[in-house]
Amino acid sequence: MKIAWLVLSLVHLALSKPSCRCLYGEACWPKESDFSDLALQLSQPLLYPKPPGSACYPANNPSGNCSEVMLNALHGRWRSDQPGSMQAPNFETFMFLNGTISACYINATLGFPCTQGSVPEIGVNARTIQDVQATVKFASTHNLRLVVKNTGHDYLGRSTARGGLLLWTHNLKNVSYNPAFVPSGAPPEKNYKVSFLALTVGAGVQWYEAYDAAQAQGRVIVGGAGSTVGAAGGWIMGGGHSPLSGRHGLGVDNIIEFGVVTADGAYRTVNAYKNPDLFWALRGGGGGTYAVVLSATYETHDPVPLTTIIGQANFTSPTIAKSVITEFVRVHPTLADAGWGGYSFLSKESLSFAFVAHNVTVTDASTALEPFLSSARNATGGGPLFQSVTLPYDSFYTFYLETFITDGEVGTNMELGSRLLPHDLSKQNPEKVAEIMLAIPQGVGINFVAGGAVSKVDPETTGLHPDWRKAIALVFFIEGWVDGTPASDIQAARARIRNGLDTLDGLAPGSATYFNEASLYEKNPQKTFFGSHYKKLKDIKDKYDPMGLFIVASGVSSEDWDGSLNCRLN
Repeated sequence: MKIAWLVLSLVHLALSKPSCRCLYGEACWPKESDFSDLALQLSQPLLYPKPPGSACYPANNPSGNCSEVMLNALHGRWRSDQPGSMQAPNFETFMFLNGTISACYINATLGFPCTQGSVPEIGVNARTIQDVQATVKFASTHNLRLVVKNTGHDYLGRSTARGGLLLWTHNLKNVSYNPAFVPSGAPPEKNYKVSFLALTVGAGVQWYEAYDAAQAQGRVIVGGAGSTVGAAGGWIMGGGHSPLSGRHGLGVDNIIEFGVVTADGAYRTVNAYKNPDLFWALRGGGGGTYAVVLSATYETHDPVPLTTIIGQANFTSPTIAKSVITEFVRVHPTLADAGWGGYSFLSKESLSFAFVAHNVTVTDASTALEPFLSSARNATGGGPLFQSVTLPYDSFYTFYLETFITDGEVGTNMELGSRLLPHDLSKQNPEKVAEIMLAIPQGVGINFVAGGAVSKVDPETTGLHPDWRKAIALVFFIEGWVDGTPASDIQAARARIRNGLDTLDGLAPGSATYFNEASLYEKNPQKTFFGSHYKKLKDIKDKYDPMGLFIVASGVSSEDWDGSLNCRLN
């Protein structure tokens, strides 16, 4: 009896002990000979990524060029070309539980040592399907923490992990255009319309490259406002909002087909006819979760002229601020229904905005916005306190060249919080929305990228959170800090993010938001990011990745792992 009890106890202990990934520096880490064997299967030499700042520490990186780093640290294209760089460098750092920070700050005069932080020590520069397959199989065989990274545009830090193996897809740059693209496996029935004017982009293609490629064919593609964001990575798998969304829908509404490598190392074509469940999940179920996406095929559109109305208002009192912002909110539902979009930032002191109207004349656009413009002029007294200008463009591409070709908000430490803004609330109670947004001390940005065509899509056709189809915008706020900031101050900034989220929760009882532009500190990320689709998404995740090779912060099945995402809890 005692022996049986002992055996059962040992079995229980073995089963209850967390199963952890093998990390760099641990005894289980693959031997040099193992990596040599992997290298023989790859088209490129293995990578040994370093944080960009290491170039400013000769002892760490003797061949580094610190002048080049300092010159380019705020440039998105340069950062995306560095395997060890993130667009927000705080995700290159690592904070231990005791508050110690491992980092490599570009400013060496701060007096901190240059350490690896969260940047993986070794990686693969993927150029072929076979490179990706070999890496996936190697990571699975050796139980490694696999990290998939393209550009490093990631507000949740999903593109890096301390001690992991990096799979860098940035150089998968193939682009092709097909004026009669037919998804693989589509039914051949007569008169069945399945062909598309389609652009296929590799995993490493960025939006500035995709926009150029579409323009060369006289076409328009629905893409992101960040020109250096990847066109076939986390952007599309998180939903993908765009300045064109009001007219043509979100990225997930325009995708036709993916080429992926799943956790078993198999290459799969994924569309409405082949692996349709995975196709559903990849359209909004979150990046880095189901497979490594190697290519994405988008439907393209005819170009049309557009009109923008840009304005700035300054407030001299809280009463004026509330009055103007209430009217600003009030106009959004009508514009959303007409397919408009835009971007704005507001605080207790000011409002700046840029509305975009596709295939709308300057006269008609001005007429549509005049009620708000008049109320803003009256409330502020006009003059230098309120200014606006209306600009015509012959196409989205021309607008993009003037507006989005350079990336802002890169190279600085930042985290954010966000919520989707419901259409009905904005229409029925704009004053409440104004009060909530003005209560955020950091000020808020409004990505006016929903409504219109986005709202016309059946929410069950993609894995995206259904609340996107009832929203008109994403409201967000940012917290940032300078390099060398103590852990206690960073934690205080994160506490302010939590407080801000509590305030923004007043916008919607469901507390839904966009997975790509959100906080790491959500109380219920499954509900917030995926809503009623979560169970189905998890079932698909378990089907294609039963061992959990692809795990990212707040992603599907992340609740099965500890806070480090290295050890399985159940």
